[in-house]
Amino acid sequence: MNIYVGNLSRDVTEDDLRQLFEGFGQITSVNIIKDKFSGESRGFGFVEMPDKESAQAAINGLNGKELKGRTLNVNEARPRTDRREGGGAGGRGRRPGSGGGSGGRRGGSSGGSRGGGRRSW
Repeated sequence: MNIYVGNLSRDVTEDDLRQLFEGFGQITSVNIIKDKFSGESRGFGFVEMPDKESAQAAINGLNGKELKGRTLNVNEARPRTDRREGGGAGGRGRRPGSGGGSGGRRGGSSGGSRGGGRRSW
């Protein structure tokens, strides 16, 4: 069973999680999710246990417990959904007629109509 472990302190290591969960049974894998740019923990991870009963005992025993100053959120991981839908448009092109521009005045003059803001007489 794959177990979600949330609200992790940035100081928690995969070894810390392994030691915490080993008291409940065999561990298949431990993975703390890290930011791909900074390499820092994103505050959650996953522990996989082959025995469903041991995994459920770990969830019941560790949910709400404190580790390195943070209260853990431990539950059965939901199946991963593919988030790469839509071709990466980034939200553009969804509403016709709403593109670009900064609105407001155009042309950049700050005073009067035409010609610019200062007059040299």
